[in-house]
Amino acid sequence: MTKNDTVRVFIPLKLQRRNGRPKIVAPRIEALSPTGIQDPHVLKAIGRAWSWRRKLESGEFATIQDIARAENVTDRFISRIMQLAFLSPDVLERLLIWREPPSATIAQMPEATYLPWAEQMDLVFA
Repeated sequence: MTKNDTVRVFIPLKLQRRNGRPKIVAPRIEALSPTGIQDPHVLKAIGRAWSWRRKLESGEFATIQDIARAENVTDRFISRIMQLAFLSPDVLERLLIWREPPSATIAQMPEATYLPWAEQMDLVFA
């Protein structure tokens, strides 16, 4: 094989930190991307957020500090994760039912809750 017979293939990959770990992210190709692949940490965080919200609304716990003591985590963590329970129904549907992976990290998703529901989709799935 001579030098002119070399074939180079370029795949535009980028490194992205997910949950504190580096992850290689391939370019997004809608037609080829498999459905049903979701980061389990996102699903767990949303499940926790809704569980804690229900516990507060039902009166099982009176404050976020009570939940933090029971879960053995900080009240700041509870406050940050619990914001995920206030994501728009459209965002939750794409995350939980369609299992579409978000482009935002778990740390960035609570920022979306400060936006109107119509604008949350752009931040989470940009």
